[in-house]
Amino acid sequence: MNRLARSLLAFGLASAQVMATATVVSAAPDIKDRIAAVPGVRIIGEGTSGTARTFVLGIQQPADHRRPFGTRFEQRFSLLHKAESKPMVLHTTGYGLPGTISASEPARLVDGNQISVEQRFFTPSRPAPADWDDLTIWQAANDHHRIVRAFKKIYGAKWLSTGASKGGMTSIYHRRFFPRDVDATIAYVAPNDVVNDRDVYGEFIREVGDDPACNRRLEGVQRQVLQHRDEIVSRLEAKGYTYSVFGGPHRALEILVLDTPFTFWQYGTQEQCALVPGAGAPVDDLWTFMDQTVGWDFYTDAGVAPYVPYYYQAGTQLGWPEADESAVRDLLRYPGVSVPRSMVSSELKFPRFDRHAMRDIDSWVRYQGSRLLFVNGQNDPWAAEPFRLGPGTRDSLSFVVPNGNHGANIAKLPETERAAATAAVLRWAGVSGTVGALALDEGPDSLDALRARRG
Repeated sequence: MNRLARSLLAFGLASAQVMATATVVSAAPDIKDRIAAVPGVRIIGEGTSGTARTFVLGIQQPADHRRPFGTRFEQRFSLLHKAESKPMVLHTTGYGLPGTISASEPARLVDGNQISVEQRFFTPSRPAPADWDDLTIWQAANDHHRIVRAFKKIYGAKWLSTGASKGGMTSIYHRRFFPRDVDATIAYVAPNDVVNDRDVYGEFIREVGDDPACNRRLEGVQRQVLQHRDEIVSRLEAKGYTYSVFGGPHRALEILVLDTPFTFWQYGTQEQCALVPGAGAPVDDLWTFMDQTVGWDFYTDAGVAPYVPYYYQAGTQLGWPEADESAVRDLLRYPGVSVPRSMVSSELKFPRFDRHAMRDIDSWVRYQGSRLLFVNGQNDPWAAEPFRLGPGTRDSLSFVVPNGNHGANIAKLPETERAAATAAVLRWAGVSGTVGALALDEGPDSLDALRARRG
């Protein structure tokens, strides 16, 4: 065979190999087909977010994971898909599924995929009939475990988990029961009420911020609202609000008043102290400030209805911040009413509070936890009782955003700490540092979204 013939033969063989390779590539299943093939998963909707593909999905879950073949329900979750080879971020919302599918800060940092999961018992992810004894941190952790196990067959790179507020708490609970499901966890503004009967929230709120006069004015607003309670209740009733869950508008008003300083610092800033009405403020000014700070529509039947699963969990396992009544005790008609039991219909029975649950979580973090990153806000009341690293916690970090509130995140940390936190996330995800440097420029997670969930 001459040289030309050999060359043509070689070219033909190479062409055939290229065509064969192209055929293999084109035959690779689309991500939608791979999702549809996951047992028990249903595609509810699909779309795009930038260059990513998005899906709203449902997965069949046991209502009680101790009885896997018993009653089932469909749990909603969303998928933001970039590439099967990229890291995956498991975003535990702790509440309902956000209406918009967008990347969390860790997903932006690692340029990764993201699964966001609606917490069990938030509608429509609720068994029917609902046995509320099945709403526990262990059952929810099993929900997340089954999703991780199913989707690791598609996404084989590193996995991280994350969440903010109750979602951050939920991410830690999942790690405690299934520590190897993900490679690391980034928990934002996540409270850790280890002993519910010993709170420091009231003390924290009385002293938070740089200007003690701001807190005294907030206390003055509380007193003035209660002194004008009859006029304010008349206004509330005129707006058509109902308060059957609370036992009447006066009880609901006291809960809202007690919540005011907490909510102000949870979402506000030191600069907003200038907006706090002073002594002798007109009722119209008090009305406007309270509406903008807490919202008159929240502590109503319609306002608290979407959060019944949260209040149930707070009253049975998670704990809750004791309301500070010190500034208005002499004006209260219903002292002690600001508790989870007041936010839920009496028809829903609470079991005895589980004092062991949060102690167990805290012990795991301190003595067995690894690859954990906590970010809190200095002025956020929920940071009064944070998760703390202990003598057995490995390869973990904890940061506080100076003057930060409930929107604290890595992007808001001082430069040195931001770099350390970013480097840890990238290392845990197994990606290069150039990805994270660009992602932080995209901005923080939406505080408005957190506020909408009240957590």
